[in-house]
Amino acid sequence: MSKQSTEDSPIRLVMHPLVPRLLHVAGIEALTPSMRRITLAGLAPEAPFPFTPMAASDHVKLVFPEAETGQIHLPTVVDDRLAMPEGRPRPIFRDYTVRAHDGGAGTLDIDFVLHQHGPAGLWAIGAQLGDTLGVLGPRGSHIYPSDFDQYLIAGDETAVPAMARWLEELPPGAQATVLVSVASLAEQPALSHRVGTSVTFLDRSVHGAGVLAQAFASVVPVPGRLFVWAAGEAGSLKPIRRHVREVLQLPPAHVDIDGYWKLGVEGLDHHEQDSDD
Repeated sequence: MSKQSTEDSPIRLVMHPLVPRLLHVAGIEALTPSMRRITLAGLAPEAPFPFTPMAASDHVKLVFPEAETGQIHLPTVVDDRLAMPEGRPRPIFRDYTVRAHDGGAGTLDIDFVLHQHGPAGLWAIGAQLGDTLGVLGPRGSHIYPSDFDQYLIAGDETAVPAMARWLEELPPGAQATVLVSVASLAEQPALSHRVGTSVTFLDRSVHGAGVLAQAFASVVPVPGRLFVWAAGEAGSLKPIRRHVREVLQLPPAHVDIDGYWKLGVEGLDHHEQDSDD
């Protein structure tokens, strides 16, 4: 089902059937010293994977192997709801952006930030060809508008896959300012450069954790309608939320700000709205 966009609500929501998939690692590519792309293969043609243009934040739930057994026990779907495997520990889920999809090859690309804490980063560090991984979703797609006068897009490393999709999927001639916070300039990912778009990398090792919010506040929008999209560490987004509300004074429907993770919190549910206090 689809919610049609209006002037006040330009984001369309399209829901998809909930399909559990067990895929295997078919490719591993180093993108930066701390980011790795894992290509997952094995998508079945009879259950097409929904990959929707201008839905840059589309994400799936990855299901990781049990630490004790190394096995993956996927939930089943009953009445369009997940049913957990009986007699098994609750599966380990983490939400990840779908970076790319190749329908002909039956593959998905997922970009991981590598770290030594948490199941996702550790799995990506040790991933080898042939390893299996469970995939659920995407449950729905938020399709962003393509007819605004300017886009202001900001985030940290965890938002890079979505920001890369923004740059690839905006229509020709779209005006966009993209701000990317990275741990150091050695961690700059490759992003598309296109007419009408500026991409700025912000070095946290030099300017500190607040550099993203500072750069965001310094942007002077062009006349016309502005759409804001930002994602990353929840705490770093709070001053951005305040700036959008108090200075830019944008309608809520023209803004999507999402805390993908939170310092000191494991397995943050990013669907829960974070305050800006």
